[in-house]
Amino acid sequence: MSLLVVQDNLILIWMQQKGRGHAPIQESISKPILLALVTALVIGVLAPLVIPHATHPSMIFHILLHIAGLTIAIFLSIVSFLAYSRNTTTRMLLMAIGFTTLALVEFFYLLQADGIAAVEQIIIPAVNIELSHVILLLMVSLFGLGILKVGK
Repeated sequence: MSLLVVQDNLILIWMQQKGRGHAPIQESISKPILLALVTALVIGVLAPLVIPHATHPSMIFHILLHIAGLTIAIFLSIVSFLAYSRNTTTRMLLMAIGFTTLALVEFFYLLQADGIAAVEQIIIPAVNIELSHVILLLMVSLFGLGILKVGK
């Protein structure tokens, strides 16, 4: 019986020593820095669309609201895909795709608020429903599946 205890202790000591050479994995970038980078990138890309509406007082706030929503959705998409790369579960993947669809629908709403005619209202003719509403339904479904998914 005591030989078994000694062997278990030796295995534990070996496992502890083996782990000493490896430092814990750190994230390559902090979340506040990532948020600042995403914000700068989104504003930099969308500035040409927003500048013509800068003098219109009510429209600029509406557009800024959608830019803020798009920025947060892109940030959450990136963070959730980074979390999925560390913890590859179906739940994490569904949440990451849900945030990505949120970013997509916010982009559609931003283009609609900006008045770009090509995406003014994309309607699916067979059911007479706007595409943005279908994407919102998909997003809510993905979040629901991600929350209700039972891990095995």
